[in-house]
Amino acid sequence: MASDGARKQFWKRSNSKVPGSIQHVYGAQHPPFDPLMHGTLLKAAPKVPTTPVKAKRVSTFQEFESNTSDAWDAGEDDDELLAMATQSLNSAVVMETAHRVLRNHSQRQERHQRQDGPAAEPPPSPSGDLRLVKSVSESHTACPAESTSSTVPLQRSQSLPHSATVALGGTSEPSTLSSSALSEREASRLDKFKQLLAGPNTDLEELRKLSWSGIPKPVRPITWKLLSGYLPANVDRRPATLQRKQKEYFAFIEHYYDFRNDEVHQDTYRQIHIDIPRMTPEALILQPKVTEIFERILFIWAIRHPASGYVQGINDLVTPFFVVFICEHIEEDDVGTADVSRVPAEVLRNVEADTYWCMSRLLDGIQDNYTFAQPGIQMKVKMLEELVSRIDEQVHRHLDQHEVKYLQFAFRWMNNLLMREVPLRCTIRLWDTYQSEPEGFSHFHLYVCAAFLVRWRKEILEERDFQLRFLATKWKPFDPVAR
Repeated sequence: MASDGARKQFWKRSNSKVPGSIQHVYGAQHPPFDPLMHGTLLKAAPKVPTTPVKAKRVSTFQEFESNTSDAWDAGEDDDELLAMATQSLNSAVVMETAHRVLRNHSQRQERHQRQDGPAAEPPPSPSGDLRLVKSVSESHTACPAESTSSTVPLQRSQSLPHSATVALGGTSEPSTLSSSALSEREASRLDKFKQLLAGPNTDLEELRKLSWSGIPKPVRPITWKLLSGYLPANVDRRPATLQRKQKEYFAFIEHYYDFRNDEVHQDTYRQIHIDIPRMTPEALILQPKVTEIFERILFIWAIRHPASGYVQGINDLVTPFFVVFICEHIEEDDVGTADVSRVPAEVLRNVEADTYWCMSRLLDGIQDNYTFAQPGIQMKVKMLEELVSRIDEQVHRHLDQHEVKYLQFAFRWMNNLLMREVPLRCTIRLWDTYQSEPEGFSHFHLYVCAAFLVRWRKEILEERDFQLRFLATKWKPFDPVAR
């Protein structure tokens, strides 16, 4: 009984930090399912009355929907355009437009028939009169030659979307339309960021909400600097802040870096020198200028943080910041193949200082991951185990039955923030969301790790020899890239 009382007290004390507790997440459109509130959903649906029913007032779901937005919805701009079009068009205009499209299509078919001559016979319709025609993508892919000579009338053509009608007319391909729509959405999203960043004082709360579902590449550098707290929200203060912080960093270089070969710091510098060539992407990291930059950043941080010093794993956290900031000044799409030697020296100095300060901001929130015995990682692994036991008891029980300790695979997930498990481009995208969360790297990261286990639960439950898998994959038991 005493232990039960202590457990209750623990939940009361740490309710806000307990993994699995419901917390606000930007972009979550639907609240968790509550049987008490949604009990009617479990009952059989009542029969639809045949007599007219008196109209009810606006439902609470419509009120809820009007006050929320899905951060992962890529088509929100299309919805806005559709709503505008619906308000500005009446049913008569819509019907007239639809008839005109069908009439033009019929005339085009007749012209094709006259050009082909009387000998051209229409292909028989295998689907019959009562069936829908194939989709546009199927017809173009399966028989492109027949698409121009076919005279089969459209069945229920009014049910086809407008984009399909345009494609049937021969003015555009579906792939072109898809890429065009995607580029329009990207451009619209980029405009939202630019408008938000152009103001005299950037609204950081709105910037976090907008960044949760990803940050466009052109504005990612400035957005990361703002979200990490490196730059102030006030536009007028930013140039002076940048200049002051960059000057301060290089003052550290002049004061500390010459002592890297002293006996007291020799082991730290040697370990940094050994770890950097193991990082990815190798084509970028192994360039002499980049290697020197990483050595300076890591050594200065270790000297200025004696409580932890340098620990393996910190070196990986430099890469995303450096890559994002250097991308502003190189033209290559693949940064791994970029030649950093062509970047001006002054630009490289600024990128180095910005990388140092942003990495320092990140580590300030998770420094207990790298102090003696790494208690932060030990605690997070335990919290992950507790979280998985609550959200997927079957996976948790399966791991326990096969004597798999979470520390065996989750230690590196916490130590390297999944950088060894996913490609760099995925890490950068993931960090967009981490930086938009108040405690993204320390707490939200736990839920991402739990999502890994839930996503590959089928493979986990089928696995019987985990130790053999650990050896075969070099301690990467559930690598999403490999799968």
